[in-house]
Amino acid sequence: MVRTDFTRMRCPVARSMAVLGERWAILVLREAFYGARRFEEFERHLGVAPNILSARLRSLVEHGLLERVPLGAGAAGEAAGRGRHEYRLTEKGRDFFPAYLALKRWSDRWMADPAGPAAVLVERASGAEVVAPVARRADGAPLGPEDVRVLPGPGASPAMRRRFLLAAGIGEGEDDGR
Repeated sequence: MVRTDFTRMRCPVARSMAVLGERWAILVLREAFYGARRFEEFERHLGVAPNILSARLRSLVEHGLLERVPLGAGAAGEAAGRGRHEYRLTEKGRDFFPAYLALKRWSDRWMADPAGPAAVLVERASGAEVVAPVARRADGAPLGPEDVRVLPGPGASPAMRRRFLLAAGIGEGEDDGR
């Protein structure tokens, strides 16, 4: 069976799945959001085989979500010895945080243990629980998939353009100005 190469697809969601769709990738990012930086911390918290963790970290670095940096000088760096590194979230990795919060909100509602979620995120300064925002319509009401019309974006192929315009009830080749 030939696997589909998502990296070659026009859709950015499909391309992101090439990076984030592997089952350990989002869990590695979760641990980075929770403060893990060292290989040993990721390994301990995830319980993943070192070769798999190494491959995931390498992929997240290659795709720009994490950066691998030498441990700085000072007590931590001196104790660790030469050649030791840590992994830090990049701007691209930090930008995934709201998507992680949305996934966590859904998971806590539908997949959590009957006792409740395993982890609760709270704001350091206030102690208030951190929750992902709900998508809202212009009038403030919750927004569902049925409330959305998909229009072709600037990167749409001609086939996608036709598909989305026809589905939106706009004649082929016509555009409503959006």
